[in-house]
Amino acid sequence: MFDGVSAPYKGFSFTFRTLQPVTAVRSAAQLGVNGDRLMERLMALADIGPIDGGGCARLALTDDDRAGRDLVVSWMRDLGLDVTVDVVGNVVGTWNTGTGAPVMTGSHIDTVRTGGKYDGNLGVLAGLEVIQTLQEAGHRPARPIAVAFFTNEEGARFAPDMMGSLAYVGGIPVEEVLDTVGIDGARVGEELARIGYSGSIPCPGAAPHAFVELHIEQGPVLEKEHHVIGAVTGVQGISWQEVTVHGQSNHAGTTPMSLRHDPAFVAADLTVFLRNLATRLGGHQVCTVGRVELHPNLVNVVPARAVLTLDVRNTDETLLRAAEDEIARRIEVLRESEGVEISVRRLARFEPVVFDESVIALVEHTADSLGLSHMRLPSGAGHDAQMMARVCPTAMVFVPSRDGISHNPAEHTDAEHLVAGCNVLLGVMSELAGTEAPQ
Repeated sequence: MFDGVSAPYKGFSFTFRTLQPVTAVRSAAQLGVNGDRLMERLMALADIGPIDGGGCARLALTDDDRAGRDLVVSWMRDLGLDVTVDVVGNVVGTWNTGTGAPVMTGSHIDTVRTGGKYDGNLGVLAGLEVIQTLQEAGHRPARPIAVAFFTNEEGARFAPDMMGSLAYVGGIPVEEVLDTVGIDGARVGEELARIGYSGSIPCPGAAPHAFVELHIEQGPVLEKEHHVIGAVTGVQGISWQEVTVHGQSNHAGTTPMSLRHDPAFVAADLTVFLRNLATRLGGHQVCTVGRVELHPNLVNVVPARAVLTLDVRNTDETLLRAAEDEIARRIEVLRESEGVEISVRRLARFEPVVFDESVIALVEHTADSLGLSHMRLPSGAGHDAQMMARVCPTAMVFVPSRDGISHNPAEHTDAEHLVAGCNVLLGVMSELAGTEAPQ
């Protein structure tokens, strides 16, 4: 059970609660999910937007995203869930048993262009499997249980990432979301209407009693340490910037090196600088140049323009700010030394998030009760859970990623680990919802 106090948050109230010490997982947690059914749904969703190598591409608000949404909504309705769609396209299916705010799980079903089968999808479909398992066993939660999939978690088509969950908790104005223009020139509001997911439910949404997200790790730690379950302690802070460098286009053969104003050199220098910065700071510091575009992009022409993205992350906000400051100073040095114009546009900025200790402990206790090895670890990737942590007690459950590979068609997690993670989710949500065995 949770004890708590209410607090205002941007126009609505929510309650921060602390989980009382766990003495035993209720009998519902000892149920086992239907692993075959979970895998069948995962594979059916992966068949929408398939790409070479066994992955899938369902960029947010594309036709393939609509098809994926339609499929998941049909499964929600098959389970008798009350399905709602809000004004930014977030979809919530609620099993309306009991009273009070629901215990919520979920994730996203949009992907990057080279996505795998499990990123995000697992968290949504595991939520459906939890509900169906409880329904079939005749359990009736004291609280409603909800499953959500949030719009544009990946940020691959529209920036920022985790857009839907950020809007859900009031962290970004709805108008700003709807007016966002993607990499292809499309606008979020227009695309939502086009695919039929411009809903009427207001945003921000109501705060749940608690939120728990099951996800593949997307990193190598669990596999390396030989653990099945990760009890996630929090999420790294994220800083995304887009750097545009304007130089002077010129002939590659006739322009002396000393007289060049070369945006490609600046892009290369920043790339090496970020790598060295991450190595020097160590710890959880990671830095990535994920996209570089040159214009006119010809073999015999000094470029006129370079555009590159900087992805900088750390679990420590002080160190993250220090990294950002060093990058800013390096940009100023390059502007002066190379005689170029440089502009910087912020794409996303999220501080590190610490999850609720009591829910983390419940994840560990449930894994213990199921005989599953586990460890605590932070998440290097961003997740919808880090947004939900603003309004309710939140934690995540990780399962291993083979070779730490994700955002890649080769993304893989063994079926037994997927099922194990779903069973942990079942136990955690059963406890949080007050699920009792049928009489």
